[in-house]
Amino acid sequence: MLFFIHAQDKPGVAEQLFRFAEEHWSYMDRFDGRLILRGPTLSDDGEEHTGSVHLVDLPDRAAAERFATEEPYWRAGLYQEFTAAPATVLLHREPAPGVPYTLVTARWPPRVRTPGDAGPGLLGAEPDDRLCFVAVLADDDQERVTGVVAVVRSLPGEACGLVQAPADLLAGGPTSLTARRWQRGGRR
Repeated sequence: MLFFIHAQDKPGVAEQLFRFAEEHWSYMDRFDGRLILRGPTLSDDGEEHTGSVHLVDLPDRAAAERFATEEPYWRAGLYQEFTAAPATVLLHREPAPGVPYTLVTARWPPRVRTPGDAGPGLLGAEPDDRLCFVAVLADDDQERVTGVVAVVRSLPGEACGLVQAPADLLAGGPTSLTARRWQRGGRR
C-alpha cells in the first residue's frame, strides 16, 4: 500500500539536519525500491529545508508510522509533526533535477469515494505537462477521500491553479490548497 508521509521541520534546525543527513540517506537507502517520490520541502526562496516528503510502499499504517518515527531526523527531534495517509497515484512523471517544483496539498474531512476519484479523467485527457505527480489521499480503508497531493513544475504562486479544479472536484466543493517549494531528493 502506498503512503504519503510528510514531516515538517521544527524551526531553526538547519544545522542539525546537515549533521544527520548521511544517517537520513542511509535510512532511506533501505527503502530505495519502495520509494515512489521523495524530497525536501523548502522555504519560498528555496534556501531553507522545511520538511521531508516521501511516497513509499509499505504494508500498513503501522509500518508507515514506523517509517516516519524511526527516521533519523524524527529520532533526533528535528521534526515537529508528520502526516501519513494512504495514497492512490493518478500521475507520475519523473521530476527533473535542477528545476523548480512546488508541492501542492489539500486535506479535508473524509468523503466517500466515487468512481472518478482515482481515474485519469480527473486530470483531463491531456494533463498539463507541468504536472509531475498527482495522488489522491484516503482513509485507512481507502473508502473515503481525504486529500490530494501534487508536484508541479513551477514556483508556488503559479502551481495552485493547476491543482485547484481537481482538488475541488475530489473535495466535493471549494477547498484550500497549500503550496511549498519542493525538490527531488535522494543521494546526489
